[in-house]
Amino acid sequence: MATFGKVYLIGAGPGAQDLITLRGARLLAQADIVLHDALVTPEMLELCPQAEKIPVGKRSGQRSVAQQFINQQLVEAAQRARLVVRLKGGDPMMFGRADEELRALEEAGIEVDIVPGITTALAAAAATKQPLTKRGIARSVAFFTSSTAPEHSDHDAIPETDTLIQYMGGREAIATAERLLAHGHAPDKPVVVIENVSRADQQIQRMTIAQLTQGLGTPHGPVLVMIGEAMRPREHQRD
Repeated sequence: MATFGKVYLIGAGPGAQDLITLRGARLLAQADIVLHDALVTPEMLELCPQAEKIPVGKRSGQRSVAQQFINQQLVEAAQRARLVVRLKGGDPMMFGRADEELRALEEAGIEVDIVPGITTALAAAAATKQPLTKRGIARSVAFFTSSTAPEHSDHDAIPETDTLIQYMGGREAIATAERLLAHGHAPDKPVVVIENVSRADQQIQRMTIAQLTQGLGTPHGPVLVMIGEAMRPREHQRD
């Protein structure tokens, strides 16, 4: 009977090395093989100098490693190593294709565990000092993305909620703003855009839905778009 190692799906958090969990850092230091996303920073990989590192990057709008091949690499890694880490940006259970990888590992009979990470939306709320909920103003939050699998067309629907958080929102900014206006959202509703959250090159922009229709130019890193009255800055707020 074949003997397999154990696989951990670990959330690296938004980027800064000191925002990974203690459990995640400890497992990285023990890992034999680390398969990591393109969004994982070089500083994060310094936590596992002993490990064999395999890049399996997937970036929105760019050519990347096919998910089926990543699944195969995970299974093969578990066949030759005791402790395998699949290191993902943010949290593995939020837009991280965890379902496909869990299915592949479970089908192969490989033990798998999950270590959560700080998802980008919560890191962005902290970085901008902008709560996603606000008493009397925002009591619901929806996370969404317009990026889908290659065989599926992009989704036109936008959730109905008080605060909208769009992951991978850079390329879709104009389309998102136009859809919101078409569905009756006020042109002056506040928007906060953050690129490379928690990293040294983090950039924050404040605007309205009307201004978002002009687009965001060419981003140099992952972009999160936060929309809603909860994003309206406080009277004495400073970023």
